[in-house]
Amino acid sequence: MQSLVYRLAYPLLWLISKLPWRLFYMLSSILYFIVYYFIGYRKKIVTENLVLVFPDKSKKEINKIRKAFYKHMCDMFMEMTKSLSISKEEMIKRFKIIDPDSFRELQSKNKGIIVLMGHYASYEWAIAAQFIMDFPIVAVYKKIKNKHFDNLVHRIRGRFNTRLIHSHNVIKEVTRDKVHKRLCAYGLLSDQSPRLKNALYWTDFMGIKVPIITGGEVLAKRFDMAVAFLKVEKVKRGYYQAKFVTITEDTKNCENHYITKTYLRMLEEQIQNRPELYLWTHKRWKHRNAKTPKGAILD
Repeated sequence: MQSLVYRLAYPLLWLISKLPWRLFYMLSSILYFIVYYFIGYRKKIVTENLVLVFPDKSKKEINKIRKAFYKHMCDMFMEMTKSLSISKEEMIKRFKIIDPDSFRELQSKNKGIIVLMGHYASYEWAIAAQFIMDFPIVAVYKKIKNKHFDNLVHRIRGRFNTRLIHSHNVIKEVTRDKVHKRLCAYGLLSDQSPRLKNALYWTDFMGIKVPIITGGEVLAKRFDMAVAFLKVEKVKRGYYQAKFVTITEDTKNCENHYITKTYLRMLEEQIQNRPELYLWTHKRWKHRNAKTPKGAILD
């Protein structure tokens, strides 16, 4: 059944991706109306997250953010679909890297780079960074349970010969790159909620104590890599800009969790400024009241 759905969905998605931009975003607006008012996709989770993170905001303010988020989410889903056929030139035009010299300065240190990102603005089009950087950029991704749609996402993210690494294989792949003296930048989405049994570091995220994924920091310290935050901002509908903000060039001499906390503060600042651009459908704070595992660090 899942295979049939995929076989039917893929040609339709490809045809949608070929629509002119004006029609494309008209379809996104229609999709928003259906998803928000009729389907109500994860509306309860979104509302609970917003109320939890913004306790001082009124119901009217929460509803305004929620509506703006769903509009952006539908745009982002559609833009991911557009990636099936978008040209390299068009993607560069719509996802601009500003201040590329900051990245080139890190590149000059002759070491690998960890690039930390959040589920904010357009993380799917971030692959455009590889087009203007003379440096291999690798995307670390988490596998989707539905293998057919995992293949679809893999196909989209792997366009333009983008190298993808499954999160379970990242240490093995980075080790292999190190042995073969291949310098790369590894992009990681690092704001997901870890499994409770692996939740060994807890700190505040948006004012709430939760377990935090520290894989990016662990990799950087283990392989002596520099670390940057990819700060993505939405300029207007269908247009984004991003810049690499250096967190550290010297991971081995950083205090434990400095990298993770610095990354979180940068992401928090963006969320506070434009909360509608964050992915509120995730159950990011689901472990906030859970019992911390033995040996966990509370910061």
